[in-house]
Amino acid sequence: MEHARRVYLDTASGEALHPAARETLVAALDAAYADPRRLHHEGRAARMVLDNARAATAEALGLRADEVTFTASGTEAVQRGLLGLHRGAERRGDTLVHSAVEHSAVLQAAAWTRSPTRSVPVDAEARIDLDALDALDLGDATVVACQSANHEVGTLQPVAEVAARLDGVPLFVDACASAGRLPLPDGWSALAASAHKWGGPPGVGILAVRRGARWREPFPEDDRAADRESGFENVPAILAAAAALQAVVSERELEGKRQHALVGRIRSVVAGLSEVEVVGAPEDRLPHLVTFSCLYVDGEALVTELDRRGFEVASGSACTSSALEPSHVLAAMGALTHGNVRVSVGRETTADDVERFLVALPEVLGDLRSRL
Repeated sequence: MEHARRVYLDTASGEALHPAARETLVAALDAAYADPRRLHHEGRAARMVLDNARAATAEALGLRADEVTFTASGTEAVQRGLLGLHRGAERRGDTLVHSAVEHSAVLQAAAWTRSPTRSVPVDAEARIDLDALDALDLGDATVVACQSANHEVGTLQPVAEVAARLDGVPLFVDACASAGRLPLPDGWSALAASAHKWGGPPGVGILAVRRGARWREPFPEDDRAADRESGFENVPAILAAAAALQAVVSERELEGKRQHALVGRIRSVVAGLSEVEVVGAPEDRLPHLVTFSCLYVDGEALVTELDRRGFEVASGSACTSSALEPSHVLAAMGALTHGNVRVSVGRETTADDVERFLVALPEVLGDLRSRL
């Protein structure tokens, strides 16, 4: 008997390599292996490829080429972006401010500084509380961190409104969840993105620093620090990431609408299930993901049983999911922190895949609850 194909529903963690990236990567492996800072022929060839990738990335994201730096991961981009602004504003004070639902990369980078931190609460949809932000004294703040969209529940943040309230304090934006899928917001001084989120190769991050922003190298410098870079760039992967980004941006209007409709279907059906709470903004959200919490069910058990039936989803805190720790995002929202599932669709997800998942989910919930 022919088995139904497995359905990957965790694209928010990592999207499959885009065909445009695969083709470009294979070609670039033979053309751009040398150190782009060497003056010999192969070095100059690699530099040309790197510069072309930078220009293509900047164009796709609506940036200047000299604002774009490539890092070894989205996490590194977050760290360098946030901490570079913090160090660049040392004369202002020493306090870092962030929303309560930032990715762990932001929270851990802030803790690493051992500087004072302040957390801005969010509403029940994970949207930053602007009134609470207004009430803060930002006189000694070096940087404010506000993500473009929440990585666990998909809610979009009012980044431009946050920026308008900061009175000169630089704004750091973690755009890893939204870059490529949605246009970048306005008002930031530094921003981070991650290529594997849009179908580029893993191990390529984007750090964008606005021209004129006070950013200083936060880590030990090397001979590449003049360009905000560190270490030997993976030029073939960077070019492949740029190719995937261009392709995703060119198709995102139609593909975004299709994925928004698929997620809308999941939201509507799941909301009707017994003892299940759908969280996050229903409309002002990322197009491709939805999170819901299930009473009387363990998240790890849900993931395991769904995986056994061929559906690959995420649970626990999306930024520390290997430990399946309770989500600090859901806790900040006042939502149930256990028994949660994050479903995220991609360009290969079909309507039939979604309908099959919606048949399997209540069966799995019923089976798990019957064992209590």
